[in-house]
Order: sequence, then C-alpha cells, then structure tokens
Amino acid sequence: MKIKILITGSNGLLGQNLIELFLKDTKNYEIFGFSRGENRSGRTDFEYQDIDITNQQLLAKKTKQIKPNFIINTAAMTNVDACENDKVGCYDLNVNVVQYLAAICSEINAHLIHISTDFIFDGKKGNYTEDAVPNPLSYYGETKLLSEAVLQKSAINYTILRTILVYGLVNDMSRSNIVLWVKESLERNKEITIVDDQFRTPTYVEDLALACKISIDKKATGIFNISSNQLLSIYEIAQEIAEVFQLDKTLIKPISTSTLNQTAPRPPITGFDLTKTNKILSFYPKSFKEDLQRFKQKLI
Repeated sequence: MKIKILITGSNGLLGQNLIELFLKDTKNYEIFGFSRGENRSGRTDFEYQDIDITNQQLLAKKTKQIKPNFIINTAAMTNVDACENDKVGCYDLNVNVVQYLAAICSEINAHLIHISTDFIFDGKKGNYTEDAVPNPLSYYGETKLLSEAVLQKSAINYTILRTILVYGLVNDMSRSNIVLWVKESLERNKEITIVDDQFRTPTYVEDLALACKISIDKKATGIFNISSNQLLSIYEIAQEIAEVFQLDKTLIKPISTSTLNQTAPRPPITGFDLTKTNKILSFYPKSFKEDLQRFKQKLI
C-alpha cells in the first residue's frame, strides 16, 4: 500500500524539492500537490491541483477526496516586512490554514508536517533548543508561533520542523534566496551591502526536504530543529558564497542592521541546537560551506 503524501505550496522551493525527492520512490509514495496557478515543477508524474488553500471548504473537500496519510504544509507568507504590512493576509495563510489542516487531519486521521522558523525567538541568545522559550519580534514570527500552538493544542499526530534561511534552486522559481542573490550580484560585479550583526545557521533546501521524509519514515512527532551546524553572520555567509563560487569578496561591504530601516525587526542571533535532531531523526546536518559545495555540484 503506497503512502499518500499531500504537499501544500508544491510550487515553492521546498515544495518542488519534496516532489523531486518522493518521486524517486514511486513504489512507496503517491504524491499530490496543492498550489496557486499552474504547476511550476516541470513534473507531470504526480497529481497537481491549482487551489486557494485559504478557502476552508475547498481545501477540506479536495483533501478528503485524496485522503492523504501525511500532509506536508510548506505554504506560508514568509516575507517578514510584507507580513508586517499585510497582517490579515499573513494570519490567513500562516495561522488559519494550519487550523483548517489540523481539523482535516483529525477527521481523516492524517499526520501533519509543518514548517516553522527561528523568527519565533527574539535572538538575544542563539543556539536555541526545541524547548527554548519563544518571544517573536515580528508579526511573521508571531503567526508562526501561533501556528505551532494550533498543533500543540490539537490531538493529531504532528511534526514541526523549525528552520533558518532556506536556500536552493528549483524549476521556475517565484523568488530568490540569499545564496542565489549574492552569487548573481557578484557575477554581475555588483557591489552589495550585507549586515554583519545578524547571525544565522542557513539551511540547504535538500536537507529540509530530507528531514520531512525522515519524519514520515520514522513517524516522528513533536518539534525538531533543521539547519546547518555552524553559526555565521550574514556577512560571513556572503563571504563563504563568494569563496565557494570563486567570486570577488571585495564587492561585499558590511553594514549594521540599524542602517536598513526595515519595517519588521529581526532577531540578532538565532542558530539551532541540533542534539535532538541528531538523536531522534538520526540526521546530522553539516556546515554551510559543505552544503554550499553540494549545491555548487548541482549547478554544474
């Protein structure tokens, strides 16, 4: 009996990576994708539906027709400043949709895998464990924390994967990410300014997709941290990108966060403790530099 997996936000960076990963094993998995607009994955060997998942009745109807064993919810409003400017839209996608999915999962006995973020923390300490006390600084962080609470209060089987600064490349991307933006800017010999007082452990999208699959295969429940294993400033991240892709580092200029006047505040230092992920998922993320080398091989 094949495991049925429904991926919401299947056109996105993580969504497309999940499709590629699971379609390598069509003997064991049957894949369904929900997203807005046309199927952008370039794959036709799975069932795709153009659907507005904020429509509760439509989402329930279409999901119950499939009766998935697992739902991986990758859909979210993640532009931190846009969330601050459109709180209604942000809440709708980041919280209401999770409530709808939890209710559906309860009805059809499905397991929900949900993606969360380091932005639920205030960034005063860094190296956060799964049970560290959250204190979001932005509306985006607030909604992601509320979405976690929805699942924790529910009686369904759920897995929350918290992640940081996801990057990678897929077919027909709707938005860029830190690695592609730095790489493409430097390739054009464009000078860029990067903050040197925010610290992160970036996540290669293939690792996040693999963590979703491991969670399914192990039927792991609860909260897990997924990111690379070395804390770097965003300026250092840009320097590493230049080094790995053999581009001109001198084009990267450090600046402080205070000079940016961003709409939403960002946590200064995040990064994750990966002990629980290592122990329970048997998953051992590598350094950003090692992940970048893997990414570079994929681009060749």
